[in-house]
Formats: sequence, structure tokens, C-alpha cells
Amino acid sequence: MPSKTTALIIGGFLPALIYGGSAIFQKLSTSIGISISTYLVAVGAGVVLAGLGFYFFDNTLHFSLKASSYAGIFGLTWGIASGLVAYSLLHFDVPISQLVPLYNMNTLVAVLLALVIFSEWKDLHTLKLLSGTVLIVIGAIFVANA
Repeated sequence: MPSKTTALIIGGFLPALIYGGSAIFQKLSTSIGISISTYLVAVGAGVVLAGLGFYFFDNTLHFSLKASSYAGIFGLTWGIASGLVAYSLLHFDVPISQLVPLYNMNTLVAVLLALVIFSEWKDLHTLKLLSGTVLIVIGAIFVANA
């Protein structure tokens, strides 16, 4: 199997399954009752455990202040977004089946930023990218109105 295919399976398909399944635990925790701060601390503990697991799996430890700062900003922004999702689940009883497809339109934001910041537009097929974008937006509209 080509390395690009392996990379897309490991870094794309498997995380999609895991992220999708994690939404169920997200809904379960908020439906039982939890504060947003406790929710985020518990999620953080899970992330720490995952980090330890990957340390033993990968057996490397590289440190860079700049890279760690970017990772910290990622964690902060992800935590804020996750807190907003939890807030919606706690205070508005929104169905997770509607919410997840909407917040996963983050794909469009990430694609746009990667095209501009990393000049990835040079290596992509624009028509396919635009077609996929249109389908994501159409899907989100359908889901939001379900």
C-alpha cells in the first residue's frame, strides 16, 4: 500500500471513526449533568492519558518551545470550541446528531487556512476541492434542518 494511502487511513479515516464515536461520550457526559469546567478537565485528563500512550507507542520525546507553543494554542482553541459544544448540549438540549455535522464544518475553515498559510493550493485539484466543499455545505444545511 502506498505511504500516502497509509497516512490517509491512519491520520484521516481512523480519526474520523474515533472522533465520531467520541461524540457519543460527549452527549452522555452532558446528559447526565456536568459543569463545563469539570467536563474540560476530564477531557484534558483523557488527552494526557492519550499522550502517555503515544509516548510509549512512538518512544520519542522531542521538545521545541515554538512547536509546544503552537500545540498549546491548538489545545486552547480546541478547549474553547469543546466548551461551547458542551454549553449547547447542557443548556439547549440540542441533538448531537445535528450538532456534530455543523461543528465539523471546521473542515472548511482548516482547508481554507491551509490553502492560504501553507500554499497547499499548489498541490491540490481545485475542482475536486470545490465540489467537496459544496457537498459539505449542502449536507450541513440538510442536517441543520432535519
